Amino acid sequence: MSNSQENLVRVSIFGQEYTVKAHADSNYIADVAQYVDKKMRELEETLPSTQSSTRIAILAAMSITDDLFSSKRDNKNVIDQVEDKAAALIEILDESLVSG
Repeated sequence: MSNSQENLVRVSIFGQEYTVKAHADSNYIADVAQYVDKKMRELEETLPSTQSSTRIAILAAMSITDDLFSSKRDNKNVIDQVEDKAAALIEILDESLVSG
C-alpha cells in the first residue's frame, strides 16, 4: 500500500476537487476519497433539510470513526477469543504431556 515516493492524486469529494499528496498508491487514495464521498452523500440523503457541507463532513467523519472503532472492538474480541482458546489448548496439551 505504501511506497517511498509521494503521489499527487486529484480526487473529488462531495463536489469539491482536492489534490492529495501521500505515500500511498494512487488507486488507494482514490478509493479512500470515493468512500468518504459515498458516506457524505448517504448521510446527506438521511438529513431532514439542507445542511452545510461542513456539517455533513463532520457527521460523516463521526460515522466513519464509529465504524473504525466498532471494527477495532470486534477485532479485539476475536483476538481475545483466539487467545483464550489457545491458552485452553496449551493447558490440555501440558496436562496430557505430564500425565502421559
